[in-house]
Amino acid sequence: MNHSDLLKNLNTELNFIYRYLRKLNVSHEDAEDIAQETAYKFLQYFDSIKTPKIRSWLIRVALNFHHDQYRKTSRVKLDLREDQVRTLSKDLPEEILLSYEQRFEIEDVLAKLQPSYRELLLLKYISELKYEEIADMLDMKIGTVKTSSFRARKQFAKLYEEANR
Repeated sequence: MNHSDLLKNLNTELNFIYRYLRKLNVSHEDAEDIAQETAYKFLQYFDSIKTPKIRSWLIRVALNFHHDQYRKTSRVKLDLREDQVRTLSKDLPEEILLSYEQRFEIEDVLAKLQPSYRELLLLKYISELKYEEIADMLDMKIGTVKTSSFRARKQFAKLYEEANR
């Protein structure tokens, strides 16, 4: 693979990582920083990367960096998303508040899940990836992905039910 193709492929993968991080409710600025740090690490260690699955390597680096930064800063989440702010004039305040509360409950339950379960649920239901794609991305067997996804859904349902009692 020549230098130009490598950079195009890297750019495509970093865009995917950025969008994935945004689905994890990482702020725009933080997602850009994480993608940039991931690109730096890729360029720094390109010669020593053994896996043919660059996307899985990049996602793992990005998530590890994000988890490290989250532990260091423990930032507070913003109250409203950008799309909610744009629709303030269209929706009733009660609907916005209910939507926000439901989203907050879901995020709160997701935060209580172990990171591997949270990642599986987000890849499956937010990124809308197939089990085969998730297995390739995370270097797991399809059966393991399905089993872990089932357990993640079960644990999510239990925690969500407990939170709404």
